[in-house]
Amino acid sequence: MEKSTQTDKQAASQKEQDETTWKESPFLLIKGFLMGSADIVPGVSGGTMALIVGIYSRLIHAIKSFDTRFVKDLVTFRFSSALSGVHWRFMTVLLAGIFSAILFFTKIVPLQVYMFTDPELIYGLFFGLIVGSIVILLKALDSFGWWHAFYVLLGTLIGFWVVTLVPADTSESPLFVFLSGSIAICAMVLPGISGSYILLILRKYDYILSQVGKLGTVETAEGLLMILPFVLGAITGLALFTRLLSWLLDHYYVQTIAVLIGFLIGSLYVIWPYQDRSYEEFITETEVIEYTGERAMELRENPPETNLPTYRRLGEVVNPNATFDELKQIELVTVKKKLVKSDPFIPYYSKEGAGTEHFGHGLIGMLIGLVMVIGLDFLRKWN
Repeated sequence: MEKSTQTDKQAASQKEQDETTWKESPFLLIKGFLMGSADIVPGVSGGTMALIVGIYSRLIHAIKSFDTRFVKDLVTFRFSSALSGVHWRFMTVLLAGIFSAILFFTKIVPLQVYMFTDPELIYGLFFGLIVGSIVILLKALDSFGWWHAFYVLLGTLIGFWVVTLVPADTSESPLFVFLSGSIAICAMVLPGISGSYILLILRKYDYILSQVGKLGTVETAEGLLMILPFVLGAITGLALFTRLLSWLLDHYYVQTIAVLIGFLIGSLYVIWPYQDRSYEEFITETEVIEYTGERAMELRENPPETNLPTYRRLGEVVNPNATFDELKQIELVTVKKKLVKSDPFIPYYSKEGAGTEHFGHGLIGMLIGLVMVIGLDFLRKWN
């Protein structure tokens, strides 16, 4: 563990040069995969997983390395000079792992589906990961006194306050969308705080998704125009915030890590697997089909499973006054569900009985998460 801590501190001070080796690439690819897996789960940030697997400091400094000098070299076609000053090996391998996870858990093993059909298992897994990592990170600190405990408490209170904020109506002006992008990207970098949850708090989650959904359609130009302030805000926030974090890690490493551990503790409230979850449904696409057509008849005979993130159902009849059913048309709507509220409960204590049919799955998920933390800690020390 001492070796692990020392390695992390050395990484925190290495700002000028990317010392990533290709021999390390398989391990870094796995860590990127784990970060990508975390990004898919609402309430869990990639920064959380980066802290767990011991590459948080390197990640911050790697992002920071892509500065104005890099941009100037690119626009003047000095590619060799541009690459020499940035951590391109680290970011290339890490991003490959992140995108591999996103593809794997959306196309092969649809994690976003299990988030609705068996949330106890998925949240239990990440709850176990975070609890185990909190213990390991606390043990990894060289010393721990009252001041460190104060920083952990401060981080816990801030983290808990952020994840329990009540969503409110907000403006859709370009300036506020810009600010939303800046704040959300900072949350994505911070452990314990999900950027998607921050967007939900700012009431911009649906707005951004709807604009992204316009891309590739006849409304592509409008979607790009509306989302541009968000992208610019994210770039600005990432550029400024990573420099602040980099400075804190270089000058107040132990105190900064203590606050980040507090963020992890504060996030446990929304990661607890046993919760009464409330969802909001909204229609993303509408298609008009024949009332007696094959697709309409099939949906009448086999109603869709509504316990999914997205499903299709029949809507209203378009021309109800048509003389014959063969002439009628009906809407086929695509419905998307979004988690808007969750209230934690303790099975058999604050609620009579287990409160969920997947009670055992939550326990299994937490156990798997704890075992994974032990394996990740071994990987970090061995590497």
